[in-house]
Amino acid sequence: MKLLPESFVCAVFACASILVSAEFKIATFSADVTVPIGHGMMGGLWKSKSVADPLFAKGVVLIGGEKPVVFVSVDWCELRNASFDRWREELALVAGTSRERVLVSAIHQHEAPVTDLDAQQILNRRNLAGSICDLAFHEKAVRRVASSLRIAMDKKQRITHLGLGQAKVEKIASNRRYVLPDGKISFGRGSSSGRNVLAAKAPEGTIDPWLKTISFWDGDRPIAALSGYATHPMSYYRTGEVSADFPGIARNRRQKETPDCLQIYFSGASGNVTAGKYNSGKRQNRAVLANRLHAAMALAWKNTRRQALKQIEFRNAELFLKPRDHPGFTEADFEKKLTKGVDHWHQCLAAMGLSWRRRCESGQPVDVPAIDFGPAQLLLLPGESYVEYQLAAQKMRTDSFVLVAGYGEGGTGYVPTEKHWEEKDGNLGDWCWVHPGAEKPLLEAIEKVLVKTP
Repeated sequence: MKLLPESFVCAVFACASILVSAEFKIATFSADVTVPIGHGMMGGLWKSKSVADPLFAKGVVLIGGEKPVVFVSVDWCELRNASFDRWREELALVAGTSRERVLVSAIHQHEAPVTDLDAQQILNRRNLAGSICDLAFHEKAVRRVASSLRIAMDKKQRITHLGLGQAKVEKIASNRRYVLPDGKISFGRGSSSGRNVLAAKAPEGTIDPWLKTISFWDGDRPIAALSGYATHPMSYYRTGEVSADFPGIARNRRQKETPDCLQIYFSGASGNVTAGKYNSGKRQNRAVLANRLHAAMALAWKNTRRQALKQIEFRNAELFLKPRDHPGFTEADFEKKLTKGVDHWHQCLAAMGLSWRRRCESGQPVDVPAIDFGPAQLLLLPGESYVEYQLAAQKMRTDSFVLVAGYGEGGTGYVPTEKHWEEKDGNLGDWCWVHPGAEKPLLEAIEKVLVKTP
């Protein structure tokens, strides 16, 4: 028998490798992550009393690039520091990938938990009244999601096409910042206008009006759809009724309409965007907002155009941020509040601030990851990044379809622009743990992962 030349054999194997790597697959998963009664809500300000509707973690594993990439959206308010890492590490282990390739985004509903394992341990060690999250429940939830992902990995499906669609959302988002009749600037437009007539009458301000959807298909069969829109997802809260709020209602309706296609929703970079202009705060308005969001999701789906999927590339930028050092945010200030007799909410805030400060001082960066599909990119930003970062990301790639997810690493709290510090944004009083100066490095990180260099 005549032997083939070694170079020819190597070439054959190389071609086979290329063919295999060009075959893309997806695994879809979903798990219930509803908190128990009595659990801390929104960082421990109040506790859950009942369940209006369940909370879910819904995600996909994308296979065919260098390593698998995971994206999961969670019906929680925030995942911070060690909690964020615990989710990424466990899901990475199951998916057979590395931690930075697991993109975890909290939708940020307020009738839902904030989780920060280190902060809770600080409170526990000192026997304080503050209660951010239940450590045992957190681990149970992580393992439940990991189990769902593990089952999904045995049911991977082929994907051949990428779908891209968008639609304008009518009458939901408005910026917290608005101008008063006397020309002064107010940052007081919260999630509901309530009796604030001026906030309701003022223009929407700086928002991203587009809901965008990236979907994955096997031929003409849709398998999963990822939809993102930049607004705080609250109609009313502080009732103790656990709820996925109006995004959960809209997502569930879309799921019933596409039973074989997993519908995943996430909030864009919307630290300074709420439904305040269009939301009275009345209970019946939750359904109104859900209807408007659902209409945009359905229209984005109708507007979707498919094209062959040719790549799944991953890029990550390491972001180093300085912990806030203003009065009230130093380690000494936090320590003063971490004592018995201090209001439980201030204890929680101090514990979360100390947890973030220690993370920064350890030298661990914040990951700013992006998945590049060629004609589209999916970018994850940390914490409550302001909408200006989302708009800036889109301007960096005007040739492409850039879909931004917010509420990644939640330890930062708000991530404002320098202009917001200069204008004395009143929302930065307690839920912001980054020092001024974050804008430049964050924009550099976004550009690094979005703009592919030769």
